[in-house]
Amino acid sequence: MKKLIYLILAFQFFLSCSKSSTDTSATQNTISCAQTRSAVEKIQKFPADYPLNMDISSQAVDANSSNIISAIGVYSVHPDFGSGLYNGAPIGIPFSAVCGTQAKVAITYRANSYDGNYGNESDPGPYPIPDDAAIEGNGSGDSHVLVCDVDNKKLYELYNASKNSGSGWSASSGAVFDLTTDFYRTDGWTSADAAGLPILPCLLRYDEVASGNINHAIRFTLSKPHVFNGYVNPARHKVSGTGAANLSLPMGARIRLKASFDISSYSANNKVILAAMKKYGLILADIGSDLFISGAPDERWDNNDLNVLKNLKTTDFEVVQIGTIK
Repeated sequence: MKKLIYLILAFQFFLSCSKSSTDTSATQNTISCAQTRSAVEKIQKFPADYPLNMDISSQAVDANSSNIISAIGVYSVHPDFGSGLYNGAPIGIPFSAVCGTQAKVAITYRANSYDGNYGNESDPGPYPIPDDAAIEGNGSGDSHVLVCDVDNKKLYELYNASKNSGSGWSASSGAVFDLTTDFYRTDGWTSADAAGLPILPCLLRYDEVASGNINHAIRFTLSKPHVFNGYVNPARHKVSGTGAANLSLPMGARIRLKASFDISSYSANNKVILAAMKKYGLILADIGSDLFISGAPDERWDNNDLNVLKNLKTTDFEVVQIGTIK
């Protein structure tokens, strides 16, 4: 009888261990702690003197500003973010927040049908990217993955990313940013963005807008004919723009909403965005649709209110002095 009891207990222990092992593997490397996206707003993203955080409202207008704006043509500002879904995916570039204890995984750099392999310009893994990290477009298009380690104040960004069937992630490029320093990519290197810039610090995010204060430049895109094949600080990478010299913008160039633009009739949230466009401007970060501004998806955005920003036209902006183009 004792022998039978021992056998039963041993079998039950085996089942318990098997179930525990299965459960652990099923949840392996999901987000491991209770950090929230709002916690990201409490982090200073680069020092105050970092170019993305500098007040450019009093900087000189570029001598070719009128010619460049005219050559770009009349486009409306398009908020490329919001609430709800577009083509089945959240609207905008999402990001995830993790703790310092988040497990790090290998990153494999590769080309695929969407884009090439920029591993030679990328930071090697491992990265603390969980299996359930948000992917832009649910894996369609640019498929950016942005993860902020709140405890260590580091930012990990991937471009053209996909979750491996086993452990880790694959991507066309990746970059790590220390948010506590005046950090720049190696000259000539891309990042998860064409300009070699960090993405997350330049996104419009609901929590910061609701707080009443945006203290950084805003990411925007232009099409190839309006982009010059060069870059200016703080950008570090150029792309195959086809725009003519003095009639187009290099990566990293800034435009700002004219000080004379009347924002008094806009909603409280839009006033915050428009004030930032005057003080910090828009920074050219990638090839894309003309005058699309980037933000993170959030169910609290009022899409109808955001669409009012489409009243802004190219002609409401001016080019800040561009400086030396590389």
